[in-house]
Amino acid sequence: MAVSTIYSTQALNSTHFFTSSSSSKQVFFYRRQNNRRFNTIITCAAQQTVVIGLAADSGCGKSTFMRRLTSVFGGAAEPPKGGNPDSNTLISDMTTVICLDDYHSLDRTGRKEKGVTALDPRANDFDLMYEQVKALKSGIAVEKPIYNHVTGLLDAPELIQPPKILVIEGLHPMFDERVRDLLDFSIYLDISNEVKFAWKIQRDMAERGHSLESIKASIEARKPDFDAFIDPQKQYADAVIEVLPTQLIPDDNEGKVLRVRLIMKEGVKYFSPVYLFDEGSTISWIPCGRKLTCSYPGIKFNYAPDSYFDHEVSVVEMDGQFDRLDELIYVESHLSNLSTKFYGEVTQQMLKHADFPGSNNGTGLFQTIVGLKIRDLYEQLIANKATAPAEAAKA
Repeated sequence: MAVSTIYSTQALNSTHFFTSSSSSKQVFFYRRQNNRRFNTIITCAAQQTVVIGLAADSGCGKSTFMRRLTSVFGGAAEPPKGGNPDSNTLISDMTTVICLDDYHSLDRTGRKEKGVTALDPRANDFDLMYEQVKALKSGIAVEKPIYNHVTGLLDAPELIQPPKILVIEGLHPMFDERVRDLLDFSIYLDISNEVKFAWKIQRDMAERGHSLESIKASIEARKPDFDAFIDPQKQYADAVIEVLPTQLIPDDNEGKVLRVRLIMKEGVKYFSPVYLFDEGSTISWIPCGRKLTCSYPGIKFNYAPDSYFDHEVSVVEMDGQFDRLDELIYVESHLSNLSTKFYGEVTQQMLKHADFPGSNNGTGLFQTIVGLKIRDLYEQLIANKATAPAEAAKA
């Protein structure tokens, strides 16, 4: 029996999906904007897509994390071939990464006229975001809008086929409860104000010629909306990578040496938190200097069970940075539940991307580990779905 879903949104006045056949789905998609009607007919095979959500403020390492994650699954992540050169989408062998900026309902001029930032929910189309993520998760292709970061305009939509793994990354993947419920796993990159400020100074002053005053003004202008709409999402995340100033150097404010915490929620299906030495214990560890080269101020690890927004969590922490990545195998050998395929895979991945930001500290290490955990979660989900029909038949 055919199924019809109809909804209206602020940005796209009307959008309709008509689905027929259980084995092959044909979607008639149209939208009306400025009294013009755009039609697309899409046929796609039925498949179930695993959906991962990654939330963070701008300039907090989402792009680097995506590169590490897609590398774990194999294949280079590239924009859609033959499409808009300013597309934000990245496609690899198994993954498609969608930037949620594409669901801005207001372009740059519109936000300025209405006096809202891109962080404000009023500047985003959550109805369309929900319907399209839901469609992709169900194996249905969609025509996704494009927000052009170069021009600040909303470009013509692009066709997105359902991948094996869909990653939605941006400011609001966990803001809307409907979208949040579609996620199979969620991550939040939590960069402290001190580190964020130090990073932004290094980037904007050195690379873009901005003044210190303009950088401070930019951060302060975003902060109310960040605190109201972005930061609260971390309470829903299955894993949080928290980046803080080091405690190894008193009164450090340069942001070059970091203390990074991997906060992992207990009880998440198909996800077992990583631990150091002894699961459930409280551990403080300074690695042997003969086995791990590290200059001042050294490296320190901590591990303990904890509570985070009333959830039981396990926390692994690294303070300091590596001098030689090939020696990381020493640290890897003391961590358990890494979901690696072979001994030393974490070290191999880190060496493979040694030029990525954060490769000498806990940001790169924990991003790599989370990527491997997501691969394991995906494989368990797929295996469970494969056996479900047989189990149902037995019942």
